[in-house]
Amino acid sequence: MKNHQYAIADYNLKVAKNELRAIHFLDEETDKIDNPSALLKHFLMTYFLDSQSLAIRGQKISQIMASFEDDALTYLDKNAPLSKIAFYNIALQLLQFTVGEDFLIDNSITKMQTLNLPIADVHDPMNLYDVICAWYLLLNTHTKYGVTLIDYLAGEGYFAQNYSQFDKPLIFNGKSMPVYDTNNLIREVVYVEAPMDTDNDGKLDLLKTEIIRPKESNKKAVPVIFTASPYNQGTNDADGEKLTHNVNLGLKHKQPNTVSLSDISKKEKEPELPAARNVEGKTRKAEQTFSREQSYTLNDYFLARGYAVVYSAGIGTYESDGFRTTGDKYETISATAVIEWLAGNRVAFTNRTDNNQIEAYWSNGNVAMSGRSYLGTLQIAAATTGVAGLKACLVEAAISSWYDYYRENGLVMAPGGFQGEDADVLAAETYSRKKSAAEDIKNEKKWEIQLTNITNEQDRESGDYNAFWNKRNYLNDAKKIKADMFFIHGLNDENVKPINVSNIWHAVDPLNISKKMILHQGQHIYINAFQSLDFTDMVNLWFTNKLMDVENDADNLIPNILVQDNATDQNWYAIDEFDEDENLKRFELAKPSDGSKVADDKVSFSDSLDEKDFEAYCSDANKWENDLVIGGSDAPINDNRVIFTFDKLLKDVTINGKTHIHLTASSSKDFGMLSAQLIDLGEDFRLNAQPESVDHAKIQLGYLWREDNLREFKMSRKKTPFKKIAEGHINMQNRNNAYQVSDLQADEFYEINFDLQPNVYKVKAGHQLAVVIYATDFDKSIRGNQDVKYTINLSDSAVELPFNKD
Repeated sequence: MKNHQYAIADYNLKVAKNELRAIHFLDEETDKIDNPSALLKHFLMTYFLDSQSLAIRGQKISQIMASFEDDALTYLDKNAPLSKIAFYNIALQLLQFTVGEDFLIDNSITKMQTLNLPIADVHDPMNLYDVICAWYLLLNTHTKYGVTLIDYLAGEGYFAQNYSQFDKPLIFNGKSMPVYDTNNLIREVVYVEAPMDTDNDGKLDLLKTEIIRPKESNKKAVPVIFTASPYNQGTNDADGEKLTHNVNLGLKHKQPNTVSLSDISKKEKEPELPAARNVEGKTRKAEQTFSREQSYTLNDYFLARGYAVVYSAGIGTYESDGFRTTGDKYETISATAVIEWLAGNRVAFTNRTDNNQIEAYWSNGNVAMSGRSYLGTLQIAAATTGVAGLKACLVEAAISSWYDYYRENGLVMAPGGFQGEDADVLAAETYSRKKSAAEDIKNEKKWEIQLTNITNEQDRESGDYNAFWNKRNYLNDAKKIKADMFFIHGLNDENVKPINVSNIWHAVDPLNISKKMILHQGQHIYINAFQSLDFTDMVNLWFTNKLMDVENDADNLIPNILVQDNATDQNWYAIDEFDEDENLKRFELAKPSDGSKVADDKVSFSDSLDEKDFEAYCSDANKWENDLVIGGSDAPINDNRVIFTFDKLLKDVTINGKTHIHLTASSSKDFGMLSAQLIDLGEDFRLNAQPESVDHAKIQLGYLWREDNLREFKMSRKKTPFKKIAEGHINMQNRNNAYQVSDLQADEFYEINFDLQPNVYKVKAGHQLAVVIYATDFDKSIRGNQDVKYTINLSDSAVELPFNKD
């Protein structure tokens, strides 16, 4: 393993002493110790839990080797000078590294350096103050299994020996500690009244909201982590599958128009809302509970650390009112209404009928949001309202504009792996309100109308950006964001593509807020349990600062932009800029490398296949992708694309941003689409597409609480010939923009410019970059198998690559 820890706050001897005293490693008895070895023995005796006998603790210490000759108990009982090597021999074993397998005795400091584990700057031999500082740093160091030693110790029951002995909240090295008893969590349900009536029943929509909070919050208010998850109350997968659209349809000519952005941005008149419910009474006691939520393990981690966690699925979900709308303002209100209640600015009731008001008296009014994908998307939506009480968002793999999720440059495009999905399909899948038979029957006709409206307005016929998509473009209101924003996104995410994080990142850049971003090599995943990165610790540091108002220097300690290296495993590094469109290098598309015939500086390719080959690619997108790039002499797709390969690289280069495609091209029909991929060519070991489990249930989220699996990206065991870096697509009639349709005449040449998805990608020396130009994308676009011939004028076609500055 290689460790990367960014969340270790700066400290000095005074800080170390005070905080070790707060967690009972130092006390009046230790003040009398005058020998470094004796002090380290005391720390170890305390580490192995006061709840165990002295004999058992001594037994555990004796199982640790301090040197070749002596176990730790024997070594320390000699009260001889304490060597730095002996300390780190002991430290590595506490960090769960195995002697002989992971490191060699008396090679401990070198091994710490190799593992990138922090080493205290202390004397050799060590004095009393050295032992204090080194022990303090060791408690904040990651173990072999991806958690800090103090968190591992907490999972073993250190704080649980007597929860009442510790301050609540307890801050150690700028982060909140798990001193809250998760066996006594309170689970309750309330119904937040939201300012909308999406099912038109003459009453404001009520939103079921589930709360999990420490018992101690009855006496002292706590901060809140809120996850708005439309999936929280279940899904209707069969409905979604039934509604999934056929994508084996041909592209059509679109009628040219002169639509302007202002035409599709007109504000609609707000409907008059029903009156708020009359409050019949007030209470502090909820009437409904629940057994188990669809949790996020990062939220579980914070429940032991003095946070309440709140889940709400929003309108149109089980035991809530309203209808699903897929991403518009009403779903935004679903999130902001709950935040307003948590901040004391909105009404909630104990049930759906009695109008008995209940307040979030246990909330300190500071709210953060968490979650991935749709859950992250609703964070951006809520943040763009500037809602009071929302202090921070942990935005993972989120959509910043729904057009960039389901469409691209005038084309209907599916999220990777979900061909035929669209806004209406997602609405049907998340309409869990129908799981109540009574609600389903009562609202069936109105829901059918709602769903039909979504289907019509999303407009799969044209693929253009229209008023429907503009209402679902959160970038329009990004300037209103007041919450601090922490973005996490996969550079290989083909579900929520990287353009979403790039656009929102640049939108918040001028705002006077704290903003952070982590770009990993994964697809559509969570990264809170990686072995090589202290992500959870960073979030702890960040939330402790934003929600508990602890000055811990989180904004300076956490890099503004952190990237996972694609060329080596377990390597993370900070960069200054992402997708700034600087240092572009132009490459002319002069000569195809795949044998495509060039005549008069022009090269052509087709977009039709034999029916058998077409069906094979429809059912196996991986085979299509492989044939597209490396094919072979008999690959069916050879005539359906053109490849341009550039010279082998003499040194490593890093691409940072969007590749720009500049083509002069024609279609043999009065319609057409163009696609492109940037490829890293070269036989090499590459990171696997998905992280692997390193150890099952190894991460304890608290004492006798929930667990998480330790994960990490691993290098492939076999070499692969290529890796797709980025891709992009465009309807040739949308060559000016996504909402304006231009005419297209058959066999006429037009200048077509479009961008590939942004990336940060290191291409190794000896590899080659290649660009593939084609039409149909079998994984994402509609697939008409149409007899269309595309021609590229090579005298006026090029790509621009965004290389990092040297």
